[in-house]
Amino acid sequence: MNSDCIGGVLHLRLLLFSTSHRILAGHPKISASRRLSTATMGSQSQPPSPPLAEKVKHEMELFGDVRVDNYYWLRDDSRSDPKVISYLQQENAYTEAMMSGTKKFEDEIYAEIRGRIKEDDMSAPLRKGPYYYYSRTLEGKEYVQYCRRPIPNRDAPSSVHDTMPTGPDAPPEHVILDENVKAQEHGFYRIGAFKVSPNHKMVAYAEDTKGDEIYTVYVIDAETQAPIGKPLVGVTSNLEWAGNDALVYITMDEILRPDKAWLHKLGADQSNDSCLYHEKDDMFSLGLEASESEKFLFISSESKITRFVFYLEVSKLEEGLKVLTPRIIGIDTSVSHRGNHFFIQRRSDEFFNSELLACPVDNTSATTVLIPHRASVKIQYIQLFSDHLAVSEREEGLPKITVYHLPEVEEPLVNLEGGKSVQFIDPVYSVDLSVSQFSSTILRFSYSSLRMPKSVYDYDMNTGESVLKKIETVLGGFDASNYVTERKWATASDGTQIPISIVYQKNLVKLDGSDPMLLYGYGSYEICIDPDFKASRLSLLDRGFIFAIAHIRGGGEMGRQWYENGKFLKKKNTFTDFISCAEYLIEQKYCSKEKLCIEGRSAGGLLIGAVLNMRPDLWKAAVAGVPFVDVLTTMLDPTIPLTTSEWEEWGDPRKEEFYFYLKSYSPVDNVKAQNYPDILVTAGLRDPRVMYSEPAKFVAKLRDMKTDDNMLLLKCELGAGHFSKSGRFERLQEDAMTYTFMLKALNMIPASGSA
Repeated sequence: MNSDCIGGVLHLRLLLFSTSHRILAGHPKISASRRLSTATMGSQSQPPSPPLAEKVKHEMELFGDVRVDNYYWLRDDSRSDPKVISYLQQENAYTEAMMSGTKKFEDEIYAEIRGRIKEDDMSAPLRKGPYYYYSRTLEGKEYVQYCRRPIPNRDAPSSVHDTMPTGPDAPPEHVILDENVKAQEHGFYRIGAFKVSPNHKMVAYAEDTKGDEIYTVYVIDAETQAPIGKPLVGVTSNLEWAGNDALVYITMDEILRPDKAWLHKLGADQSNDSCLYHEKDDMFSLGLEASESEKFLFISSESKITRFVFYLEVSKLEEGLKVLTPRIIGIDTSVSHRGNHFFIQRRSDEFFNSELLACPVDNTSATTVLIPHRASVKIQYIQLFSDHLAVSEREEGLPKITVYHLPEVEEPLVNLEGGKSVQFIDPVYSVDLSVSQFSSTILRFSYSSLRMPKSVYDYDMNTGESVLKKIETVLGGFDASNYVTERKWATASDGTQIPISIVYQKNLVKLDGSDPMLLYGYGSYEICIDPDFKASRLSLLDRGFIFAIAHIRGGGEMGRQWYENGKFLKKKNTFTDFISCAEYLIEQKYCSKEKLCIEGRSAGGLLIGAVLNMRPDLWKAAVAGVPFVDVLTTMLDPTIPLTTSEWEEWGDPRKEEFYFYLKSYSPVDNVKAQNYPDILVTAGLRDPRVMYSEPAKFVAKLRDMKTDDNMLLLKCELGAGHFSKSGRFERLQEDAMTYTFMLKALNMIPASGSA
């Protein structure tokens, strides 16, 4: 590739699944597993002996402190060391043997979960240009089809009452891409981006066939599926069209940090692509977004506290990148475009919940404040339309949508007034803006709650009318009125009020302390774990479980300061908040210690590891999914993916203060000779966010030191990464196993459900 990258600075908000975060895995929806066939180990009456990892002394010294890691050898960056693979296979075999007695019940749970799914289904069609676009799932198939259908009267203005015609007289459906066909030759298959060209004639899509989040981009003819040019290899899924003849994409360095943005002309060889920008500071990662107007691309460079943005005018690609917001440490900006103005969302230490500015395209330094900073309301992001502005906000821990009517393009932009808020019905809920058509007056959003399946609405920004376009079908007699959602507040050790979202089946729970509970937590990266619907969770709720989410500090539920007070040298607030929530729920008789299960994934797995060490007596069972548990060792090693960019998240332990603080809570470093509850830990061999060796080392050390005989299981997916298996039914297998593990720990599996 051309190495003459221009200098500069920028970056727009990386998407939630950007490789710059060890996350989200934070969300309970993102999970899955498979069962490995193994020889029978032991019998049901005589449990098999667990594998014991060999101890190989490895000393690490800093600031006069010596740490001994006997399981350091489990890290193999090539993922091919026979000794390491053999150990992981032994752990998988042990897990399967330990769960073999409940295999029949687990299969029943899986069938129950799958039985709630309408397998032959389609998404809510989105009107864009001359087509309705949507995805379709087929009965028995793991993956989706990407489809479109021509709009019969494309000149008619869009309306919330639009309905895509179907049937024999409707314009024919066209399948652009069928993932089921593409996935046939792969054990893992994921499309990370699917982008239709502005003229609707081509599609660019990014494909991952290993789970390592290193993608190959293909461009095809939207009608014939014929390939256009050669694929782009070794790239991220961050991809945008620059007009109809070019693409902009991002590549990563050797530690998987997105560091270069490239311009690719269709038909050209990748080696001839021009580098638009190279970010050499290893604390920063690149992001890429297209403006809703499709007239500009924004390339941003972002650390945890700073983000600056360049713009590329699609009609003038030859002019290259131009600085839009400068690099100023501590200032975070993201940008949108409409008419002759850029809209800039800006956050700083002073304006911690963000303000919204506007500036003329031809004079970016002349900014006007449209929405001032408010200490009680956080601006999350905005979505622009030709005549409207939709703002996603948070207030009192709940998301909200506020819509403003914009003046004519030629008129000056001043303070916005008279914003209308969309109303929602549940006390706790999740709502997200969806892709909408820039030129229309229709805003699309999705809504769900702990009791209400995902619902897609079209909202008329002129009239305020909302029309339901699609609600997730839940088979098996589901009735939302049988479930109760609540919001409670626990008092943290320092007096802070911590919100908790709760759901239960009102006809089953007694609320006398005897009900089983699953408490979920995350609490990192300013991520909001909003209470949304998960059909598989009904398998717990309909067995009398209460499900709760602890919205602890380190997340973003209560605004930017909520995050700031749960990171760096305040990270332990995340863990003590979770403990306080558990103690509150026990005190209020939602559960007891003997019936309390906990779960967290990725950085939420760090939470689980930490509270297991701190208060092992408080939990009956724990599930740590792909957990970030070897915090100190990982953050001391800049060769591990994501480490350098996260020194602003966890702290840089090359500095003594951070070294000893991280050591004081890092789960691997704090395993003790004490009793622990039943524990299930998962990992992915190809995981680029949390190396499989972290959960493997955590389990190995627990086996060596814990003083109880409770279950300790490790399930490592040898053919997947951070988000486990890729098929929609395959992913349900992890839910089935997790639920079976918890029910087994609580002795709630009926005899008829055991082999």
